[in-house]
Amino acid sequence: MRDLPEYGTPETLGAGVVKRSTSLADGRELIYYDDPGTTLPPERSIDARLLDPRPETASMRRDVLTGDWVSIAAARQNRAFLPPAELDPLAPQSPGNPSEIPSLYDVAVFENKSPSFGPALGGSDDLDAPGLDRTLPSVGRCEVVCFSPEHSGSFGTLTPTRARTVIEAWADRTAALSALPGVAQVFPFENRGEAIGVTLAHPHGQIYAYPYVTPRTTSLLASIDREGPDLFARILESESASERVILQGEHWTAFVPFAARWPLEVHVLPHRHVADLAETTDAERDELAPFYLRLLRGVDALYETPTPYIAAWHQAPADGGRDAVRLNLQITSPRRAVDRLKYLAGSEAAMGAWIGDVLPEAAAERLRDAVARVPEVQ
Repeated sequence: MRDLPEYGTPETLGAGVVKRSTSLADGRELIYYDDPGTTLPPERSIDARLLDPRPETASMRRDVLTGDWVSIAAARQNRAFLPPAELDPLAPQSPGNPSEIPSLYDVAVFENKSPSFGPALGGSDDLDAPGLDRTLPSVGRCEVVCFSPEHSGSFGTLTPTRARTVIEAWADRTAALSALPGVAQVFPFENRGEAIGVTLAHPHGQIYAYPYVTPRTTSLLASIDREGPDLFARILESESASERVILQGEHWTAFVPFAARWPLEVHVLPHRHVADLAETTDAERDELAPFYLRLLRGVDALYETPTPYIAAWHQAPADGGRDAVRLNLQITSPRRAVDRLKYLAGSEAAMGAWIGDVLPEAAAERLRDAVARVPEVQ
């Protein structure tokens, strides 16, 4: 008989969130984050499934023309694709659904069964060394963050208490993943809607822990070198004085950026410099929960049907640039009208040369009006 996993000692985090760590039947890490005042019992079921061994760590190949690393993760071809609700792999296990999470939960985080990076960890060779046909292991970690046990929804449909629990989980996982050997950058994100490519309707997001600093952040670091280390402070000051502000609180400001690429694009900046979610205070996280909910509900109030989007938490690298790269959330959507999407065709897809379809000031005005129609989130 194989050994069954045990639970570690529960840990109380910010806002009264309780963290309970264990593992799944194949050894993948599983963490429950319980809401403050949860009605769930402390005991959780053990994952007693008989699972195949985990796939080997994928490899990544270097594009010598750009310097980008491309992970070749063929095991992802077998991942779930739009399953019916009764076979939801992110729902709590039931007699008819041997899903990934053995117990009822508030928020749950676990290692992805078909990861793009990992499960192996460890430092790699010099990533920037020259040469053709360079291949390295895709070390790192990919995690799934389940926002709720419900079969459908998104971050914007959560209660403020649950949203606060998710934010605490993001911060906790950012700190833990940043400390893993070989991890260079941690990226929490949510994909919402089939138009974005979502294959599971269950409310969830993901966290990628990369073995390299991503191309987007590398470009940002070059911009900071050009513009100065106070770049984000100057951006916040400039945007706060513009007509593109959508929502502003004591600790956070949401705005449509001056040079928005997407027909719907919103950036959120903290008012003080923090490198990542792990560096935010309880007060900043407390405000962020209702702030973010109202913003997303405003995005959905633009049309009669939910808006597809990518919500991306851009964080500083785990080691380097942390005094200059400020945590920032970027929400983007290809929806340019009620029944029209912006497709990345020749100029954007092939050359990376963007053409905006909507004047950023006009987009901000529509979003402000939509957010104003959303009730205050308590």
